[in-house]
Amino acid sequence: MTVRRVRTLAAVTSVLLVTGVVVALLLGSGGTERRPAASPVVAATPTPTGPTGPAVIVPGRPGETASTRTATDLAAAAAPRPHNSMDAWFVRMMIPHHAQALEMAELAPERAADPDVLSLAARIRAGQGPEIGMMRGWLQARGLAEEVTGHDHGSMKGMQSPEAMRRLADARGPAFDRLFVEMMSAHHQGAVEMAVNLLKVGADLTLSEFANAVATEQAVEIDRMRALLAS
Repeated sequence: MTVRRVRTLAAVTSVLLVTGVVVALLLGSGGTERRPAASPVVAATPTPTGPTGPAVIVPGRPGETASTRTATDLAAAAAPRPHNSMDAWFVRMMIPHHAQALEMAELAPERAADPDVLSLAARIRAGQGPEIGMMRGWLQARGLAEEVTGHDHGSMKGMQSPEAMRRLADARGPAFDRLFVEMMSAHHQGAVEMAVNLLKVGADLTLSEFANAVATEQAVEIDRMRALLAS
């Protein structure tokens, strides 16, 4: 055998060996060509929906978890609640009732001698002023007038007469303190009675909560004023 033929046979043998290795590798992988793995498809997180539209996450109060409510529910909660004629009457009467309490409390800084009376008057100004604004807003949201024609506000429970208000304005020192506590105690008692009556006949939930707060808070202040009179 010539040298050239030996080299030719060796080359053919090498090619056959390489081909066999490649075929073996392909068969070992299932006979299919390996391809780069496709990137996973991440589905977009759908916006939560409720039975009446897109849902809204409402944060809870401190210590409470958030809740999911529909936009329709939130709009309904913000809308004025059903009310009856007694709700409107209560608000129209309580506004001037609160206004007289403020008028009395505003006399205290220049006339009172007892620090407890000054503190009581300050609490009344801080509390009942914003409450008047809330009640006026309640009427405006429902398109109701504030004024009541043909009604004498002086006939309401606890309202003080013009003569009593003049006596209070003229008093100074301990005389003012005692007269202020007596008049404000009667005034508060009237407000408590009005609030309790509304809880029996009213329909508006917001006003029921407000009336309950008035009855509770002013009853506490009545007890404090009684203690001042006894001291």
